[in-house]
Amino acid sequence: MTSTGAGWSLRGRLAVLVAVVGLLLIGVAVAEAVVATRNRAHIDAVLNVTGPLRAQSQELLAVLVDQETAIRGYALTGEREDLAPFDTGRQREQELAASMDRLLTTYPELRDEFQLVQQRAEQWRQTVALPVIGAIEAGGTAAGQQLLTDQSRQQFDQIRVAVDVLQTGILEVREEAATDVRSTSNLLVLLLVIAALVVLVAGVVLLTSLERMVIRPLTSLAGQVREVAIGDYGHGISGTGPPEFRRLGEDVDAMRQKIAADLAEVREARERIEWVNTQLQKQAEELTRSNRDLEQFAYVASHDLQEPLRKVASFCQLLQRRYAGRLDERADQYIAFAVDGAQRMQRLINDLLAFSRIGRLTAGFTDVDLNHLMEEVAAQTEPARQYADAELTWGELPVIRGEEPLLTNLLVNLVSNSVKFRRADVPPKVHVSARLIGEDWEITCQDNGIGIEPEFADKIFVIFQRLHAKDAYPGTGIGLAIVKKIVEYHGGRVWVDTDVPEGTAIRFTLPALPADVEAAKGATGADGSGADGSDPAEVGTDEASDRADDEARAGDGTVGAEAGGGSERPSAVAGLSQASGGTGGMKEAVG
Repeated sequence: MTSTGAGWSLRGRLAVLVAVVGLLLIGVAVAEAVVATRNRAHIDAVLNVTGPLRAQSQELLAVLVDQETAIRGYALTGEREDLAPFDTGRQREQELAASMDRLLTTYPELRDEFQLVQQRAEQWRQTVALPVIGAIEAGGTAAGQQLLTDQSRQQFDQIRVAVDVLQTGILEVREEAATDVRSTSNLLVLLLVIAALVVLVAGVVLLTSLERMVIRPLTSLAGQVREVAIGDYGHGISGTGPPEFRRLGEDVDAMRQKIAADLAEVREARERIEWVNTQLQKQAEELTRSNRDLEQFAYVASHDLQEPLRKVASFCQLLQRRYAGRLDERADQYIAFAVDGAQRMQRLINDLLAFSRIGRLTAGFTDVDLNHLMEEVAAQTEPARQYADAELTWGELPVIRGEEPLLTNLLVNLVSNSVKFRRADVPPKVHVSARLIGEDWEITCQDNGIGIEPEFADKIFVIFQRLHAKDAYPGTGIGLAIVKKIVEYHGGRVWVDTDVPEGTAIRFTLPALPADVEAAKGATGADGSGADGSDPAEVGTDEASDRADDEARAGDGTVGAEAGGGSERPSAVAGLSQASGGTGGMKEAVG
């Protein structure tokens, strides 16, 4: 393929080929139309002109002969009936003359010969036929027969000669028309053959061009692509043929280069991932060993460490009871310090053990009714609530999937913290409520206690994080860390709501049962609101219209909980005014 040919695009080549073939076919079609028009004219001349002219000329001769025969018969008999063929012949002659005159319009030579026939026929009638009829009518048949001489016969023979000349001319014209018909028909056949040859040649050229410009370049490109497909990503791809295929080859090669680069990155990433997996496996092994060590430590802490602590605490308490007041005041103070330290160490060890066991020692998830759970929480926190004169209320709570002991510990910690971090001049009020948001239950424990500063909202969930001195609020500082670990173990999250006007609200989420989610969706109206016009995202376990009033009257607000009192609170916030007594439709347990 030459460089010039290579510069032609496939579309341009096909356009040129189609244009050339189209022009040739149009030319052949125009020539065929012209030849067909001529052929039709020649056929019309043969069938509709020369043929009728020849037949009418023969009939004209017969009509003239009938007229001559009628005159001779009338001259012999004198009977008027013998002139009937003469009159009929003259009428028929006029009809034939009019018809032949129309057909001879395009043949002036034949028309002249026809006019000569008419002139001689009229001359014969004027010089022979009509005088014979007049003589017979005047002098009888003898007078008429005298006019029928050899000269009159010769004069009629001239009519025959003129008719023969006319017929000869008509025959010649007919032969010429037939010859023209044959020649134009042959030319039509030739033009059809030429058109077929043009189509055939165009097809051969098209197939050859497709073979050279399409099939071969595509086959070559496909072979190169197959080389790459079997794994030879370094094999370069180049297109041949028209510019479109060369550009296609360049695009495919660019794609190959991009794939090769991506594969190189994937190999590097896989190697890095394998290295990371190796490191993770090592870390997992280290974590496994560390967990075994922690379990061993927990065992030691729960047995070996607690025994000396119990002994120290017991003997310190014996010293305190037996020698209280017998020694000096400083000795009593030292003994009290020792007793308090031993007891706090015992509580700290117990809380650490409880924290480490969350999620490790499990009994499996079951359906837990939080309403029944709150009754257990109320029973466990009753002594502390009676001491503080605290009021505990809760709304209708859902059923969720979880571990009942852990959830009980979670709510006990929250309620205990709410009772512990109270204001001195206000009776504590704690309210627990729930609402369905999306596919989770959001449970809130709200109180009217000292509150939490927003800057400490995240710190209270850190283990051993204290915001107050242990003398003001005793505890190990691990209670809310246990709360957070239990919530995350159940697939939820916990946070402090800093937007409440007073007190503290700790909110946490727990996954809802599918039946509760479907029921909430079924209660949603077409406009996105609930069946009662409420926002479906705010559907709680209480009636949506009553919950806000109940929480406001109950002084909702949650405070970090700990089993033995652990989390510390920042400085108190302004007191929360709250109506006393339980709200309607809520269960309550009041100390």
